[in-house]
Amino acid sequence: MNTLQNDTFLRACLRQPTPYTPVWMMRQAGRYLPEYRATRARAGSFLELCMNAELATEVTLQPLERFPLDAAILFSDILTVPGAMNLGLRFAEGEGPVFDNPVRTAADVDRLFVPDPEGELKYVMDAVRSIRRALAGRVPLIGFAGSPWTLATYMVEGSGSKEFARIKGMLYDAPETLARLLDILARSVTQYLNAQVAAGAQALMIFDTWGGVLTPRDYRNFSLNYMAQIFQGLTREHEGRRVPVILFTKGGGQWLELMAETGADVLGVDWTLDIGTARQRVGSRVALQGNMDPAVLYADPARIRAEVDSILASYGPGTGHIFNLGHGIHQHVNPERAAAFIAAVHELSPAYHR
Repeated sequence: MNTLQNDTFLRACLRQPTPYTPVWMMRQAGRYLPEYRATRARAGSFLELCMNAELATEVTLQPLERFPLDAAILFSDILTVPGAMNLGLRFAEGEGPVFDNPVRTAADVDRLFVPDPEGELKYVMDAVRSIRRALAGRVPLIGFAGSPWTLATYMVEGSGSKEFARIKGMLYDAPETLARLLDILARSVTQYLNAQVAAGAQALMIFDTWGGVLTPRDYRNFSLNYMAQIFQGLTREHEGRRVPVILFTKGGGQWLELMAETGADVLGVDWTLDIGTARQRVGSRVALQGNMDPAVLYADPARIRAEVDSILASYGPGTGHIFNLGHGIHQHVNPERAAAFIAAVHELSPAYHR
């Protein structure tokens, strides 16, 4: 594989010294970019775009052609794993993901299986290999998966949800059934992420998008414990380097100390928690990623710069910070505002690394 020309992101993940604060954006290959929209139209659908290694490579690299980002992230979707379990996943225009065969009973769970990363999910591994070749060592490639709890919410609800009535009903009424579902998903995600590393991913991220809807007790029992199980089974060294793992629970700032004990190298932080406060709470145990409100990118460049400055000052001097948004970039953001954000991080952050 190619020698890495810019490993700032990987070093920051491991709290090693860096000349500046690296930056990338969740959902950086997405609908805010006109070139992405054109490629997606060519693909025919979102799912076909994910399943075409050549086009997935094209859209992964699009933001890197525009912006001096410090990492690339695999273009895929968190629902690829349950999508490979014969649940009839489709993406309905205007309403997001839908499972035609949702998981509602113990018998439904019994029918599930751990997908083969080089079988049912080979299209993802082909994309990882293709992207890694195309990057040619420019920046590291981040692979990812959804957390077992987050995947289960979609599988049980059958689509996105605001109330999570069915999955929480299962949690309280049939906890042993939910536990079996989460265990199957934890084993599936572990294999899936390890296969991404073998195919060329140089860092990994688990998106626990819906962990924040749980009570503290249920977060530990039904989300955090299964992510810790995954971390214990992950390949942590590959190609002579540590493979950092990022854990991001949206809305999970109250549980940072617990997250820091899971074996993750980096904790993602959304915009509801001050990053300086987060650093005080976890100390030097883990690096932190975040955490600008994505809506700041609707402001003018001077205001964006001021917000970047504020977050850098809050984190303070030293390493262990990967600058990012607190969640994915919005589809209606002007790409020029994203450019202003990235430029501000690169311009203002070296003062904190002397």
